[in-house]
Amino acid sequence: MSIASPSIGASLPHAAALSPAQLADLADRFAERRGLWLPHVRYQSPDRYYTRLELSQTYEVWLLTWLPGQGTEIHGHGGSNGAFTVIRGELTERTFPPTSYPVHPTPRRLRADEVRAFGPRHVHQVTNEATAPAVSVHAYSPPLATMSYYRQLPDGRLMTERIDGVAE
Repeated sequence: MSIASPSIGASLPHAAALSPAQLADLADRFAERRGLWLPHVRYQSPDRYYTRLELSQTYEVWLLTWLPGQGTEIHGHGGSNGAFTVIRGELTERTFPPTSYPVHPTPRRLRADEVRAFGPRHVHQVTNEATAPAVSVHAYSPPLATMSYYRQLPDGRLMTERIDGVAE
């Protein structure tokens, strides 16, 4: 789904991938424009709800909703830079640095109006561990083509489970 003009990202360059800082700014600008995302907020079970808000050759922006207990698998973004901002509620992120050594990540809580930006090798898991629903806006550049999913072994190392293509 793509929201019609005027595009929030219209002033951004459309040639090279946007940096994590540019994506954080883009996610914040979408979050500030309640009229763009509020009509799309809905909650569903068992999986979280998501919809694409905007797509260009350089970036894409998604809205995600999270009921308590919903979350992602451990995943990477196929080499894209990314950023997300929490609009409502609270999300917990666990980050897995690129290493072959065991990792036991410390949870990081992100509350409303907090933004998280990351580079192309970022691997994480995001969950709503709170008691209230959450809403977030996510931006990626270049647009997602694949996502990698991982399983954490008992010793803390990550093992690639699968790589999925991203469909609209």
